[in-house]
Amino acid sequence: MEWTDQEAVERVRTGDSDAFRVIVERHSRNLFRLAFRMTGNEPDAEDCVQETFLRAYRQIRAFDGRSSLRTWLYCIAANYSRDLIRMRQRRQERIQPPDAEAGDRIEALPAQAPLPDRVAWSGQVREILGTAMDRLSPLERSAFVLRHHEGKRLEEIGAILGIQPNAAKQSVFRAVQKLRRALQPAMGVR
Repeated sequence: MEWTDQEAVERVRTGDSDAFRVIVERHSRNLFRLAFRMTGNEPDAEDCVQETFLRAYRQIRAFDGRSSLRTWLYCIAANYSRDLIRMRQRRQERIQPPDAEAGDRIEALPAQAPLPDRVAWSGQVREILGTAMDRLSPLERSAFVLRHHEGKRLEEIGAILGIQPNAAKQSVFRAVQKLRRALQPAMGVR
């Protein structure tokens, strides 16, 4: 079943559950990656993907096709991820940075193992970066992840987050500035 997204949406609207399965299979991996980078942990990312598809299924008739289905799903996932982050901030919970096994894996490993001081330094940088990401506002974190992890253009980020492209640009800029300041001590910059 090689339907376009629009064909799958139309079939879902007529009650074809296989069409929604196509949508889920096509988009779940990218949504998980986005949610994981935004929330910082696997269980929340899985919840976010599940909630995204549940909301999409319930609201499929409201999807008007002005944007791509992928953008619409990203919008739902980004909003739900931001809600999770806000809830955590209200409860003042610390989001743990992703570890190498649960998160992003290095595609090509070097021929020899890194030296112990390099491993220790990398761990410190990862911890500093995780803490700094947790201190970003939900909007800044979302915009940063969409720009630097997902490679989205500012216009796309604005559409996903429901803000103007200039506001998206400012959010990315503020996030980068905050992360640079946080990483300066680890990089030996004063």
